[in-house]
Amino acid sequence: MKLTETASMPDTQEIQSIIFAAIDELNVQREADRQVEKSLDTKLFGKDSDVDSLDLVNLIVSVEAGLAERFGAAVTLADERAFSRKSSPFKSVHSLLAYIEELLGEDPT
Repeated sequence: MKLTETASMPDTQEIQSIIFAAIDELNVQREADRQVEKSLDTKLFGKDSDVDSLDLVNLIVSVEAGLAERFGAAVTLADERAFSRKSSPFKSVHSLLAYIEELLGEDPT
């Protein structure tokens, strides 16, 4: 993933705020008693998650758009690399955050 010439390397707080903004967008579409908590421990995927598959797709797309807008980085989160991992980067907000940091920190060459 390549950051634009003018974009600086994002810090954890900036990435977290993008993920939390995507959760806010998701919560607008959900009933009050089905809100997704904005926490690093929030489960996004798996049996303990309150997020269904369509919600997860919407969340991922929203996060990708937020990263592109803020950092000028075209990031694809849901690809073969993500799905071939032993532990899903979509398991929790924390694992998604760590995965994004990994992708943005890679040497684009």
